[in-house]
Amino acid sequence: MIRAVIFDVGECLVDETREYGTWADWLGVPRHTFAAMFGAVIAQGRDYRDTFQEFQPGFDLYAERERRAQAGKPETFGEDDLYPDVRPALTALRADGLWLGIAGNQTVRAGGILRHLFTGDVDLIGTSEDWGANKPDPAFFERVAEVVPFTAQEMLYVGDRVDNDLRPAVAAGMRTALVHRGPWATIQWNDQEAKELPTFRVESLLQLPPMIERFNARER
Repeated sequence: MIRAVIFDVGECLVDETREYGTWADWLGVPRHTFAAMFGAVIAQGRDYRDTFQEFQPGFDLYAERERRAQAGKPETFGEDDLYPDVRPALTALRADGLWLGIAGNQTVRAGGILRHLFTGDVDLIGTSEDWGANKPDPAFFERVAEVVPFTAQEMLYVGDRVDNDLRPAVAAGMRTALVHRGPWATIQWNDQEAKELPTFRVESLLQLPPMIERFNARER
């Protein structure tokens, strides 16, 4: 049975449209041009950070994050950036007695924002910078398995990427759900692996509570 649901952050809970727009502004690149290159890089199966290299060779994302912060323009997100189904989905899953977590490739700063946004809503918030391991590194999912009080088979990891989220979570023994939004899921949605690998495929997080309920009913 599924007893714990752990969510990725970017393009699963948080719509990153505004944030990537600010990166385009920081680079001095038209937003639609940056978005087009971003999509091309993903479609080619490359690391999304290569997008920055296309406009500024030698670009150091971590150093530029610090520069932005020092310039008073840090990376940030808030309530308005959450997808509209996030709050009601968490409420429904909690009402069903499920243990809830958030774990993604995020900075310590982002972890602080998440803790402010979701105080009392989830049981765990962990970030790659907190743990010293980035998805899809197996060490990230080993850390998730350590801190969630259930077996890996009782965990459902929800994400928007086959490569970063589903594939390593399945390798760690977890169930998975692919949510159809954001650039990665839009590009990968019709790939064979995206159809066969996840336990669930959803257009909205609100589809998860009844799906999990039916799944658990079969497993009893």
